[in-house]
Amino acid sequence: MLVLLATALAAAGCGADRPDRPDRPDRADRPGSPGSPGSPEGAGARVVPSAADRRYLKRAEQILIAECLRAQGFAYEARTLPDEPPRRFPYVLDDVAWARRHGYGLDEERRIAARKAADPNERYFRGLPPERQKAALAALNGARPEGLSARMPGGGVVVASDEGCTARAQRRLYGDLQGWFAARLTVANLTPLYVPKVREDPEFRRAVGGWARCMAGRGHRYATPDALREALPGVRTRAAEIRLAVAEAGCAGESGLAATAKALDARYGAEVRRRYAGQIATELRLARAAVPRAREVLHRRP
Repeated sequence: MLVLLATALAAAGCGADRPDRPDRPDRADRPGSPGSPGSPEGAGARVVPSAADRRYLKRAEQILIAECLRAQGFAYEARTLPDEPPRRFPYVLDDVAWARRHGYGLDEERRIAARKAADPNERYFRGLPPERQKAALAALNGARPEGLSARMPGGGVVVASDEGCTARAQRRLYGDLQGWFAARLTVANLTPLYVPKVREDPEFRRAVGGWARCMAGRGHRYATPDALREALPGVRTRAAEIRLAVAEAGCAGESGLAATAKALDARYGAEVRRRYAGQIATELRLARAAVPRAREVLHRRP
């Protein structure tokens, strides 16, 4: 579909993250995080683009794509992106207050799906004749996936076109299109390199056992948080979802699983970030440099 393909480069690699991964902005003052004083990037890369900066970049890219497509005779509305993505948890839900408000976030996921289904760009694209659909996709993404390539940290190569409105918008913002494409996809695919190591660590497995005993004491018999996730489709009411989420989060803290997972994630994640320090630094550098260009795009629009 048009909208999905319009954001294909931005989404590429994101699907590799587990669906329960938290999405929190990087902090420049977090030890070991990109841009922190102890990070492999050094003192010159301490300014990390804020969440607002990242939103400027995404919004500006949408505006540039819309202008490019309209110039070629296609309708396209720059999409309004949500201020905050759904919160995700890679190992165990560990925030009791969040669980009380959102359960497992299933309502928000349904709202996002509904917004996508009602997207005017999707409706427009579906209403085009087949030949115009083909032309629209070529205008958006280029006629052939050639010109851009990125070797993924977990193996394999992703290729895309360096032509089309998406590539043109990103080149306008980031300048070095190939460098941005490769660095961004690399950074987006780092977590699968260390999340499995955390889950396989004996400390993590022991903590999961304590979590399971805590849950059983509350009347919920699940061997692991993953087993609980698999059972979620059978949860019929919002109240039941919240009760289960609150129990999981409470046991995550009481059993020590939350603290163990956090410590192991930091340890294994730091190893991976050191290995890919160059790509992380490139992504941050290009994003920082693009923020003023994104603001210019936004300021000249009503």
